[in-house]
Amino acid sequence: MIESGSCEASYYWESQPTASGEQFDPSELTAAHKTLPMGSKVRVTNKNNGKDVVVRINDRGPYVGGRCLDLSKAAMAEVGGTGSGVIPVRYQILARR
Repeated sequence: MIESGSCEASYYWESQPTASGEQFDPSELTAAHKTLPMGSKVRVTNKNNGKDVVVRINDRGPYVGGRCLDLSKAAMAEVGGTGSGVIPVRYQILARR
């Protein structure tokens, strides 16, 4: 069963350890999600412009109300959202690990 939905997404860029144990790299196409298994693949589409990116879940978060994904800086750049910081997105879970 494919899961999808809508929410707001933000991004982060500071190198830090992730919940998966790997070092966060802002140039990788990764994201944080509160509950999806580490390694899951998710297509994220910017509702403002239709651009999308596939990310790998490797961290936990975001911890701000209304947001379901915290994208790496590279992933946010792919969907054209680095200027605004928080964007409305559609997401589709492609693979759970």
